[in-house]
Amino acid sequence: MTETSSITASSARGDIGVPLLEETIGANFERTVARHGDREALVEIATGRRWTYAELDADVDALAVGLRKVGIGKGDRVGIWAPNCAEWTMVQFATAKIGAILVNINPAYRTHELAYALNQSGVRLLISATEFKTSDYVSLVGEVEGDCGALEQTIFLGTPQWDALLAAGRDERLADHVDYPLDPNDAINIQYTSGTTGFPKGATLSHRNILNNGFFVTEAIHFTEQDRLCIPVPFYHCFGMVMANLGCTTHGATMVIPGPGFDPATTLQTVQDERCTALYGVPTMFIAMQGDPDFASYDLSTLRTGIMAGALCPVEVMKRCVSEMHMSEVAIAYGMTETSPVSCQTRTDDDLERRTETIGQAAPHVEVKIVDPATGEVVPRGTAGEFCTRGYSVMLGYWDDDAKTAEAIDADGWMHTGDLAVMREDGYCVVVGRIKDMVIRGGENIYPREIEEFLYTHPDIAEAQVVGVPDERYGEELCAWIRMRPGADPLDADAVRAFASGKLAHYKTPRYVLLVEEFPMTVTGKVRKIDMREQSVALLGL
Repeated sequence: MTETSSITASSARGDIGVPLLEETIGANFERTVARHGDREALVEIATGRRWTYAELDADVDALAVGLRKVGIGKGDRVGIWAPNCAEWTMVQFATAKIGAILVNINPAYRTHELAYALNQSGVRLLISATEFKTSDYVSLVGEVEGDCGALEQTIFLGTPQWDALLAAGRDERLADHVDYPLDPNDAINIQYTSGTTGFPKGATLSHRNILNNGFFVTEAIHFTEQDRLCIPVPFYHCFGMVMANLGCTTHGATMVIPGPGFDPATTLQTVQDERCTALYGVPTMFIAMQGDPDFASYDLSTLRTGIMAGALCPVEVMKRCVSEMHMSEVAIAYGMTETSPVSCQTRTDDDLERRTETIGQAAPHVEVKIVDPATGEVVPRGTAGEFCTRGYSVMLGYWDDDAKTAEAIDADGWMHTGDLAVMREDGYCVVVGRIKDMVIRGGENIYPREIEEFLYTHPDIAEAQVVGVPDERYGEELCAWIRMRPGADPLDADAVRAFASGKLAHYKTPRYVLLVEEFPMTVTGKVRKIDMREQSVALLGL
């Protein structure tokens, strides 16, 4: 239940009955190892490898000592650029144990975005996969490392370098190598969120931020050491590394990695073979699994719960999650990277309407309010306004960007999300739109300005504007309006995709391109994106 400041005001505070964890990620992990050392901690389906908590702790400590021996310590930034794998999880906990700041780099990034993230955060050591899907990470790193001033070394997973890093720390006590204090409020993680200014911003998160969010998100779905969580969501997002990994380790549950990237059949097979009790995903993942031609043949009877986030779930999909996937206690979660991430969550016994029409109630130890964007005043329940949240979960700030931090977090500690929402009389919230023009494609948040800035680097493009248009599969897709320079040959969608290839993540590449002579404008000279969206839908026949 939540307590409200007034029966009619759109403000609420989550339950405070269970206290916050006031410890570092490493200390919490070691408490779990002491309690559940013989229990299975981590399973990687692709390689068949398995670790108990005691075995995983030994590998994490060996890696942590290895990192210390190459000069990495408290506050140093270590980049991780890899799809989901056991090593990702090991790096997450090893960096936390020595107080290094893990910098998550999206596996879909290309040279333009990789170089920016490495430089903006000042990564000293990059740990990278050698390849993933069609990406040759070794050559991509080679293209940018000369332009990254702070970067001293890259270690590729699965190579002798990686083996040597682990071997260097074997049979040595980590305590002998960490001779400095660690504090729960220390920065421990930087995650890049697409920025409205054309470049991503590095949301900087502490042990306290993400350890507690992982703990309380899984408390809400009644996790214990008996649970086995199938994790097809990416580790580079909070969904994977916080809600999944930290959600499991704070409870002694088992982390199961079905594959490096999402595949519906592999995920279903993993749930069946590993007898998973919980499954995470964005709605498009559940739609894909339910659409698998062999869906009915999988035994999913061990499933009990899970979390769906990233977008609202269609009613029919939720019905099938409950009836055919046995996820009677599945929850909806809402948040953003800057809030570690979850601010609102539905309860395990909520009805279908609340699970498909709302984002839930305020999470434990979190305050939420809906305010008038113009005045900042809290609006009455049932009235739309900007969703704001405050509490342990709000990030420390954007890395090396005090101005952007001040725009997002006000003097009283409230994070202004930019989302338009309504708080109902029952305290459940509904997101109704976005103050800015963010596009959500298959659970990925995309800010058009970043794509526009990139398109401006094309020599033949005079002006570009990007909007989201409806899409049955992904929720939204990108449509670029482009005005060509005089005399330039016109571009089509294929040409724009070719230009973006290797430089932008695939999900940021516009699916549609419209060539125009002018843009709909307001009387003050601002582009009217609402008109552009409407016209795009009509022109494209969507």
